[in-house]
Amino acid sequence: MNIENTQSQMRKGILEFCILSVIRRGEAYPSDIVEEMKAANLIILEGTLYPLLTRLKNADMLTYRWVESNSGPPRKYFSLTPKGETFYGELEETWKELANAVHTLTNKEY
Repeated sequence: MNIENTQSQMRKGILEFCILSVIRRGEAYPSDIVEEMKAANLIILEGTLYPLLTRLKNADMLTYRWVESNSGPPRKYFSLTPKGETFYGELEETWKELANAVHTLTNKEY
């Protein structure tokens, strides 16, 4: 069994929740999301992030607005929709249940 593959699968499972957590705090520009994830030691590439943002937008979980930039092309800032807020709440509840279950199992005495 390959530990890197297992670690990668574990990270992929929580990626959407973590990205939505960043956006939930306020409008977010994709490169800022990448930087914040990197600072939390959850490395994500823009090539992974953009398709995920598009999928969440197409599912009506996110919306965006264009902001003109003085130093380049306009920037797309993402925010949660009401449907996205509800979805985030469900993910948060699921995360808490999973984290508690894992904590219980991994801290059980022999």
